[in-house]
Amino acid sequence: MSRSTMARPPRRSGNLPAEATSFIGRRHELAEVRKKLTEARLVSLVGPGGVGKTRLAVRMASDLGRGFPGGAWLVELAEVRDPARVGDTVLATLDLRDQAAADPLARLPAHLRDKRLLIVLDNCEHLLEAASRLVTEIMKAAPGVSVLATSREPLSAPGEHVVPVPPLQLPVAGPLARVRQNEAVTLFVERAAAGSGVFELTAANQAAVAELCHRLDGLPLAIELAAVRTRVLTAEQILDRLSDRFGLLTGGVRAALPRHQTLRTAIDWSHDLLAAGEQALLRRLSVFSGRFTLEDVESVCAWDDVPVERALDLLSSLVDKSLVMKEDAGSLACYRLHETMREYAGLKLRAAGEEEAVERRCSGYYRSRCRRSAAEARVRLVEWLAWMDLEIDNIRSVLRRCPAQEGVALVYFLGWYWMTRATSEGVRWLDELLASGLGDPPTRAHGYFMRGFLAVLQSDPAAARPALERAVAAAREADLRSLLSQSLSLAAIAANMAGDRLSTRRLSEEAHSVAAALDDLPATLMALQSRALNGLADGDLDDVRAAASQGVRISREIGDLYSLGMMLLNLGSAMLMAGALDESKPLLAEALPIAHRIDDRVAQYCLLDALGCHAAASGQAQVAARLLGAAQTVRTGAGASLQPYLTRLVARAEESATAALGEPGFRAEYEAGARLSRDAAIRLALGEPAPAARTAPADAGPLGKREAEVARLVADGLSNKRIAARLFISEHTVDSHVRNILNKLGVNSRAQIAAWMAASGQADGRSSTASGSATFDEGSSETV
Repeated sequence: MSRSTMARPPRRSGNLPAEATSFIGRRHELAEVRKKLTEARLVSLVGPGGVGKTRLAVRMASDLGRGFPGGAWLVELAEVRDPARVGDTVLATLDLRDQAAADPLARLPAHLRDKRLLIVLDNCEHLLEAASRLVTEIMKAAPGVSVLATSREPLSAPGEHVVPVPPLQLPVAGPLARVRQNEAVTLFVERAAAGSGVFELTAANQAAVAELCHRLDGLPLAIELAAVRTRVLTAEQILDRLSDRFGLLTGGVRAALPRHQTLRTAIDWSHDLLAAGEQALLRRLSVFSGRFTLEDVESVCAWDDVPVERALDLLSSLVDKSLVMKEDAGSLACYRLHETMREYAGLKLRAAGEEEAVERRCSGYYRSRCRRSAAEARVRLVEWLAWMDLEIDNIRSVLRRCPAQEGVALVYFLGWYWMTRATSEGVRWLDELLASGLGDPPTRAHGYFMRGFLAVLQSDPAAARPALERAVAAAREADLRSLLSQSLSLAAIAANMAGDRLSTRRLSEEAHSVAAALDDLPATLMALQSRALNGLADGDLDDVRAAASQGVRISREIGDLYSLGMMLLNLGSAMLMAGALDESKPLLAEALPIAHRIDDRVAQYCLLDALGCHAAASGQAQVAARLLGAAQTVRTGAGASLQPYLTRLVARAEESATAALGEPGFRAEYEAGARLSRDAAIRLALGEPAPAARTAPADAGPLGKREAEVARLVADGLSNKRIAARLFISEHTVDSHVRNILNKLGVNSRAQIAAWMAASGQADGRSSTASGSATFDEGSSETV
């Protein structure tokens, strides 16, 4: 590759996060896990909280990922509280969608059956039975799948091999050079340098640092919490204060505390150094089950010791002290607590007597936000779904605490989320809440309407029809005319699914009559959607065109993307069925980017199929075969079955493409399409070229000038300390640059930075990167 061609970062298969800080030690454990995974397909890393199981698992998966064609996938279970959601979480992590299938978990073993990939199931200890059951099913069905689990105790699943994760190796007395090479000391020194920018291990402080690591039992989380305090305290001062704390607990007897108590004591010590406002905010943050934003903090946690105007400063201080983790969701800064820290903060919250108050504020805040945003969601769906993707774990926590009446209302407000993201989960919530027997007709009407809507999306008329009958009855009783009309429209669709044409006609006529008497857009759009879908099912193309054309106009005027996409699909499909190819293509091509923007997989598969049929009818057999194959992959990933009206079109398209390509040729192109990513399939359907490799001068690309300098020195094998000396900057600054480089290049290790620099022609000629890996300083602490 010439120096003028900028190589793109290597595409990582899977979802493993880039490591934000250097990985320390663990050579023995890495070798042991590697050995176990050659002998077994289920390996569990078991150890206490704060010992570094997750970091070890991610590093191991990064190292082994290239040996799994399907990639390595991190499934995070720390924030999952409902055992029924373990399978849902794995589905979502693998980019599958719980959108249409009545039993999404039945799809997981089938999807994995012919895959070769590695699943990292992280933080299983509170979901042992559900995790064990799911892993067992995966092991039986998918011989090419391996699972690396982390837990505080074994899963006790068949074939499980357990690798204990001990604390870091503790230092022994000796020369400075030997102490410096110890992994616990290395961790303390690196994190202290990153926190303060100036910390170094010297002959004067080595004894204090080594004793600190002993006091903290080599537990990484405890060591990191102590190290960050070097911003304001010396190692000797930290040791004195911790020693006093441990002495009070043990009467001076060394090793008298179990490791979990050591960690608790270390966190206690760090907590007690906080100002009152910081302590109050930390304990209140435990109410969040997942990620949270500054707005969430100001609304839920800010009162008395945490005034709203100081919330940002207090939160920033907790981040600086490594008590809260910061991570970004797109352009929005968000935060989370380490699971061990959340448990600790929860204990402090209960001890302060604030648990009920914080939960009440949290529940009220999310119910209020969901209620307000529900009215805007229809016309701001992209932004609303992004907010829901960020906040859903906190809202699930609120749902678990809600009385049934409030819970049903909240589930109703989240309708767009269940419709496009988690249909079966919405069904589970509603079945549980509605079973309590609600007495309020408006709540019943909304609850049964949403239950029927989700059943229609799942193509389950047996569940949809009784739910919608109850919705109609309750809406009449409560005189909710818009909801009555929408329920009747949906009931007509469900009746058509069941083959009951008489009921379909009766319900449609009443829905239209009620909607016509209202000036209500949701009722009008639902009635038009019902007419269009039933017309497609019955082959009444004139009715489809009339209803869908009006629906396109209305939804475009108000900015309703979901309805616009559906109406364009309906109208384009009707044109396609009528053989009007020139009229159908622009409609389908406009709908597909909309489905992509809101990530509606059901609409995406329908449109890929429809555009594949259009390609076949237009004489583009190769494109047709690939689009039909891609549609099959997206359809399976969404748990959907082929829509009846598409069945005839697809069968005709397959026959046409097979006649043009021959059976072997069609099958080869179909399978090639099935392997396409969804983005690539959408580009093919729209006739867009694949993105070309970027070309730029050798000094351009994703890295800034200083980052490029640091990356070249990384490629030369220099440690952060030597890079800092070479560039006359602090090690803390170098560490920040390395983190940014990892994130910008989408890689996990310094060796991969070196490989990228070599591939892009930017590595210094002195680099030892001919084989794609760098030679690092002997004794360097940056074990990668």
